[in-house]
Amino acid sequence: MSNVWLGLALAAAVAGVAALPARLAAQRPDSTPPREAIRSLATVPPDSLHPPISARRAFFYSFLVPGSAQSILGRNKAAAAFMLVEAICISMIRESGADVHEARRMANDTLIVSYVDPSGNPAVTTAPPRFGSAEIRTREAHVEDWAALLVGNHLFAGADAFVASHLWDVPVHVGMRLAPGGRGLALAVAVQR
Repeated sequence: MSNVWLGLALAAAVAGVAALPARLAAQRPDSTPPREAIRSLATVPPDSLHPPISARRAFFYSFLVPGSAQSILGRNKAAAAFMLVEAICISMIRESGADVHEARRMANDTLIVSYVDPSGNPAVTTAPPRFGSAEIRTREAHVEDWAALLVGNHLFAGADAFVASHLWDVPVHVGMRLAPGGRGLALAVAVQR
């Protein structure tokens, strides 16, 4: 007898599903446009596989003006970083040069401390110069350090642009997270093909 009830329930369910409309009122068609199909390399025009700037030209552009080739290649954050370092170096070279000029100018100055000696008699008391040869050399070293950083920024920007022009069409996603157990960092690099 239970098989009869089971058969009737199954027949009622099939009849109920068959009676439903093809589309329910709450359903709407998807408004997202379909994705473009991935083209094979055979269908890609040959001129689109070349970078917007050659590697040699990218090196020279960024060597002369750090960040220029990076902006051509669409790496705007890297371009801004190189330009920021360039601006900081130039302003600090100027500031350090002014310090050297001040130290050289005051190296032979005499500072009068008093016109009276401790016993009250008139006498000129002077202090030694504020800047000696050691202070001048230190300030000159500051200028050299900033100039070396400026030259390094030019070379590094050129090398970065050279590599970026070779890898301009390779999207890379780099991320770091704490390794399991908290004993170090794990670096994850995902390259899309």
